[in-house]
Amino acid sequence: MKRVVILATAFTLAACAATQQADAIAPAAPGFLLGLWHGFIFPVAWVVSLIVPKVAVYAVPNNGGWYDFGYFLGIVVFGVGAKRGHTVTRDRVINVRARRID
Repeated sequence: MKRVVILATAFTLAACAATQQADAIAPAAPGFLLGLWHGFIFPVAWVVSLIVPKVAVYAVPNNGGWYDFGYFLGIVVFGVGAKRGHTVTRDRVINVRARRID
């Protein structure tokens, strides 16, 4: 009985997944490279989108997975998620021997 409930829940959640028909994507829809660019300029586009209503931070329609992958890479790897600098701090123990001058 427990397996049936889990299976029914999984099917119910799968039915909620957003899908689109293959012919719904325009041939000139933004792809990987534009997704990469949009991800990279996300911080600027977000600020501008607060002021200008016609500016969006995500292109709709796009070609799906490749656009999303480029967008993800643009944000995380090249954009705001990138670690710009690397600082290494190290504690040093300095051994100083007191020399007695005779």
